[in-house]
Amino acid sequence: MIKRTNNTITRRDAMKRALICAGAVAVASVGHNTSAMAAGMSGDPANLLPSGAGTLRDLSDRLAKAPRRRDFKTVPMILTSPDQWDDAALTEILRYAPKSKQVWDNTALESPWLNLMRNAMNAQIWSFKHPDFLTVSATHGTAHLALYDNYIWNKYLSTFTKGKWASNIWLKQPPASTANPADFNDVEGVYSPHDNSIIVLQRRGAVFLACHNEVWELTMALHNKGINPDKLSHEEMAAEFTNHLIPGVVLTPGIVGTLPELEQAGFHYAK
Repeated sequence: MIKRTNNTITRRDAMKRALICAGAVAVASVGHNTSAMAAGMSGDPANLLPSGAGTLRDLSDRLAKAPRRRDFKTVPMILTSPDQWDDAALTEILRYAPKSKQVWDNTALESPWLNLMRNAMNAQIWSFKHPDFLTVSATHGTAHLALYDNYIWNKYLSTFTKGKWASNIWLKQPPASTANPADFNDVEGVYSPHDNSIIVLQRRGAVFLACHNEVWELTMALHNKGINPDKLSHEEMAAEFTNHLIPGVVLTPGIVGTLPELEQAGFHYAK
């Protein structure tokens, strides 16, 4: 049974805090009280949606309003009830009607995963004229490290990666993100290889799914390595990691088990 703390917030307040603070999460360290920011999308989800993407815009709006559970005290190894993951948001994704939708099986942090997603979006939107194209990242393996905020990076992951990364660099928005989005062929612009960022892709409508199984196995590895400054139990540490997923992420009970659900819903698999 999952226990929850009493520091709950309203959905409206959570969304407001997420929108105000998302930029700070991307570039700075965050503390204990920032987990509530994960209840909403980062930044303006409609900011970089292509012209004519009405259905994708509607989905982005609904996902921004869908509740996220980020106040867990403990979580078990296997989730057994929809109230243990982001069921409302995941259901919205599974019900997305357009046929142009793709799920990426992303497992390697240092692979060109963000670049490939960006390339697919560009071709679908401008080459094949599918402005409502939905890109979903089924994130697990080492790629999942990019889905934790900088509180978790400061407390655990900088040590875990032996100082290779001090913070979540995959959230940073490069200078290219400020270029004029109307010029989609700008070779150094918003849609170019110079702008591979989780937050930028989210602003374009991409959705990043998180994996509870990966949370459990990563926290098990941290326990085994003795990286546990607060002497938390495994269940408590897994809850802490869940509470500090970055804004906009949709938690699933397990990516490998969720992939068949997405494929049955018409998503095209990519690896």
